[in-house]
Amino acid sequence: MQTFEQLKERHRAVRDRFPPNLNVRLHRALSWFQRANLADDEDGQLIFLWIAFNAAYATELRHDVFPSEQEAFRHFLNKICAMDDRDQINALLWKEFSGSIRVLLDNPYVFRSFWDYQSDRIDEATWQRNFEYGKARAKRALASGNNEELLYVIFDRIYTLRNQLVHGGATWNSSVNRAQVRDSARLMSHIVPIFLELMLDHPEQPWGDPSFPVVKD
Repeated sequence: MQTFEQLKERHRAVRDRFPPNLNVRLHRALSWFQRANLADDEDGQLIFLWIAFNAAYATELRHDVFPSEQEAFRHFLNKICAMDDRDQINALLWKEFSGSIRVLLDNPYVFRSFWDYQSDRIDEATWQRNFEYGKARAKRALASGNNEELLYVIFDRIYTLRNQLVHGGATWNSSVNRAQVRDSARLMSHIVPIFLELMLDHPEQPWGDPSFPVVKD
C-alpha cells in the first residue's frame, strides 16, 4: 500500500500522459485521501475516505439513467478487482482484516433492513430474514475467495454507516457506533489507496467522465 505522498508524486509524474477524465478523478480522490489522513477523529476520517472513494468511482449524472449508488460502486469494485494482478486486495481482506470484516458483517446496525424495521417499513421477521441471508451471502464469498462479492457486501454495510453520519443520524464521536466507525475507517484507510494505485496502473481503462466536470469561466 502506498502513502498519499507516494501516490501524489506518482500522479504528478504521469498525468501529462493520462486522459483528462482520469486525472480529474485522481486529483479529487487524492485530495480527499490527504484530508482523511489529517483528520484527528474517526467520524471525520470515515466521511473523507468515502468522499475519496466516491471521487474515484462516480460517473457523470444523466437525466435518463439513474443507477443506484450501490450499483455504481459495485461496477467499480468489480472492475478494480479484475485489475489486481498483485493480489493486494486479496491480502488485505483475507490476512489483515478478516477478523474485523467478520465483526462488521455480523453487526445489525450497519444493515439497511434493520433501520427499515425500526422505521416500520418492514416487519421484524423480514429484516431478520434479510440479515441472515446477507450473512450467508458474505460467508459464501468468504469461503469461495470471491473478492468482488465480499467487497460489495462490505461497502454496502459501510454505505449504511456513511448515510447515518452524513445525514445527521448519529452523534459525533458517539460511543454507540464507535466500533463500526473505527473498523470501517481503518479498513477504508487501507483499501482506498490500493484503489488509487490500481487506477494509476491502468490509465487505459474506460473510467468515464466524473460527476460535476471541471468548468472554468
